[in-house]
Amino acid sequence: MLERRAQRLAIMFVAPATIFMLAVFLIPLWKVISQSFTTMDGHFTWAGYAELKTSILFAKVMWNTIEISLMATVVTLLFSYPLAYYLAKQPPRRRAYLMVFVLLPFWTSVLVKSFAFMVVLGENGFINQGLRAILGGDLPIKLLFNRTGVMIGMTHYFIPFMVFPILTSLLAQSPDLPKAAQLMGSGAMRIFFKITLPLSMPGVMAGCLLTFILSLGFFITPSLMGGRKDMMMANLVDFYMRETLNWPVAAAIACLLLLLSLAFISLLSRIPGGKSVLGEAG
Repeated sequence: MLERRAQRLAIMFVAPATIFMLAVFLIPLWKVISQSFTTMDGHFTWAGYAELKTSILFAKVMWNTIEISLMATVVTLLFSYPLAYYLAKQPPRRRAYLMVFVLLPFWTSVLVKSFAFMVVLGENGFINQGLRAILGGDLPIKLLFNRTGVMIGMTHYFIPFMVFPILTSLLAQSPDLPKAAQLMGSGAMRIFFKITLPLSMPGVMAGCLLTFILSLGFFITPSLMGGRKDMMMANLVDFYMRETLNWPVAAAIACLLLLLSLAFISLLSRIPGGKSVLGEAG
């Protein structure tokens, strides 16, 4: 009797969330999918996908998206692993305070942060002014409207997504393993490369895949801080939607990007630690 009552209560709480998801996610998603197979006058067609198959622009932007996503993932990993390792070595109370600073990128809109970076990284920004004072000369270092600006903006946004999976793997390691290795005569570097790093690889893989998946659909940062050669798939969707008004092609690109993301999400769920990143018990 209690189990039935608990099931009814669960359904009562889940039903509004389910209806909400159907209204704001599945219905628009179905609209995009159907639009990719529909002409502007409402007839069924494969023309959108056929155009992408022969489009040089689409091929270049697809490769560009994968390249930028891979670069952003690698750069984010290089910054995030030392940070996660440092947090793992801290006492729980101090770690909790420091993790607040890791979460700071979430507290500001990505649009606001991109404009802030444009001010900081501009020709007369804080960084170029400091470099002029140190190195002398009037030639500014170009940090905006190129790949460098895109990497800075994307890395700043993705660090929390990389830090927390790695931190989870590091905290799950037994503290007795390094102690045992130290008693056997291993140095700090050998302990790290033979024990700590291999055992943290599930977190590294989960963080890399999660960062890569999110990078595929990035729009604002490449638009504001990138150059002509930094167009990504989301920017191409915007181009077909607003500039050429070719909605079937734009919807087809969105569907292909969705399928690519789903493929990597499936891969993420299959690696150790990946399910916990996706919000499942793992």
